[in-house]
Amino acid sequence: MSYTLPAPEAILEAWRPFKEVIGVTSVSTEEDYNRAMSLINSLLDVIKGDEDHPLADVLNYLSDLVIPYEEEHYPIGDASPRDLLEFLMEQQGLKQEDLADCAPQSRISEILSGKRTISKEIAKRLAKRFKVSVDLFI
Repeated sequence: MSYTLPAPEAILEAWRPFKEVIGVTSVSTEEDYNRAMSLINSLLDVIKGDEDHPLADVLNYLSDLVIPYEEEHYPIGDASPRDLLEFLMEQQGLKQEDLADCAPQSRISEILSGKRTISKEIAKRLAKRFKVSVDLFI
């Protein structure tokens, strides 16, 4: 299968307006990170988990930019599954009822209070919801 590479001029012609609209195309400072995270949160509100949404690729692009910055500046040490769930909810501004697609609100409450562990089925749903490995919740 043959693929024709775009000319560098064509790439530049597409890149400049994209860069102007997005405002951040690399994340090396806290300011870059904050701008990228604001954009990510805005896109998450619009996309609402629809992987086929036209803006999903932009969300993935921005997420890929922030990951190395977060790994260096905000490392997540060994955390319990409950702590991880709490962290992810906080990062995305979610409440217990926002996870109704993963488990009933009462179950999420029990997990967050430490009264119940995360079952394998709920772990799978949470992993899918947050786009992380299921192993983090088990």
